[in-house]
Amino acid sequence: MASGSNITAPPRGSTDVADTAVAVEKLSLNQPAQFNGTTAGTETNLPTSQVEQPSLQRIATLNGDLKLPSTAADAAVVNTPLGRPLDSTKPSVRPPPTADQLKKYEALLGLVSKWTEIPVSSAKDAKLTPLEEYERMFLTRECMFRYLRATTWKVDQAEIRLRNTLVWRREYGTDRLTADYISIENETGKQVILGWDNDGRPCCYLRPSKQNTERSDRQIEHLVYMLERTVDLMPPGQEMLALLINFSETRQGQGATFQQGKQTLNILQNHYPERLGRALVTNVPWIIWGFFKMITPFIDPVTREKIKFNEDMGNYVPREQLMKEANGEVDFQYDHKTYWPALTQLTENKRKAYRERWEAAGKRIGEYELYLRGGDQQPLVEVEKVSAEKEEKTV
Repeated sequence: MASGSNITAPPRGSTDVADTAVAVEKLSLNQPAQFNGTTAGTETNLPTSQVEQPSLQRIATLNGDLKLPSTAADAAVVNTPLGRPLDSTKPSVRPPPTADQLKKYEALLGLVSKWTEIPVSSAKDAKLTPLEEYERMFLTRECMFRYLRATTWKVDQAEIRLRNTLVWRREYGTDRLTADYISIENETGKQVILGWDNDGRPCCYLRPSKQNTERSDRQIEHLVYMLERTVDLMPPGQEMLALLINFSETRQGQGATFQQGKQTLNILQNHYPERLGRALVTNVPWIIWGFFKMITPFIDPVTREKIKFNEDMGNYVPREQLMKEANGEVDFQYDHKTYWPALTQLTENKRKAYRERWEAAGKRIGEYELYLRGGDQQPLVEVEKVSAEKEEKTV
């Protein structure tokens, strides 16, 4: 085990070694606090007020006027996603980038902006086809900063990884996985997106004891689908998510296979970098604990600090938005016929509004995610206009 680790052994239990994949595969979502700087040559500090949660009326608009509870006090039994973060939960503001970091971002932006075609798959000599609009929309300013941080600010490596991610998204079909296709995998609520943590990160619960399907590629597609939906529910100014993994009542064979775990770990490491804000893991069986101890020396120290074992989840997530099974106050009872359509509609509304803002601002590569998510941020075209006017006055 690496020195300085704060991991303590959980109580003993029994399960399959393969269950490690359900938790360990998430550890690569290594994400510091979000960045809210602007482009080089413009102001680089955004006021804290620009990442505060929108008003209740604005939240209702962002949610498409869906009537969803926000806390345990809003419903005796909750069987839908929650509607908004608490006013007290606000994303942290990342310090502005250094001059050197801005220079590297501008270099990466210049390279990416020249892309016109990418391969349809990762196969050798795969056909090249034009970059599609949804792929250009994926290439936000913050996305490029995430890949730069993940490659320790090496522009050439960040470009390669970004291009590989777009090819993977085409090949894997992340933008084509439908709610209907994935629905069967979540009929028992083995993954649930509910609430936000103290820093405004959407919470994705992993409940391996609810496993309900035979081994298949769709199990991994299900995980990717839910990860994408968790990203949809990030509030303005947030880039991170929280994972709440509960191994309670997990029986042998209910977890993923080791091969599935390796596949998922590869996906998350390469195509969802810098996304983990916190991982809360409880009721870990002894055999999985042994695997954690084996891999600890290979986990980045920053990531390792984000993984908490057998701690009170209420210390990290407001209890009024935390499930009772996780020591919270929300009496959540999963009803697939209610929860799944509500999650589908809520996230579709979010994606629709996100795209409409992107289109309204000129469909730019390098657009601000804070603007796209409905935060108090001008779009890139307006920032550039203000910057140009300032330069004219100084000439």
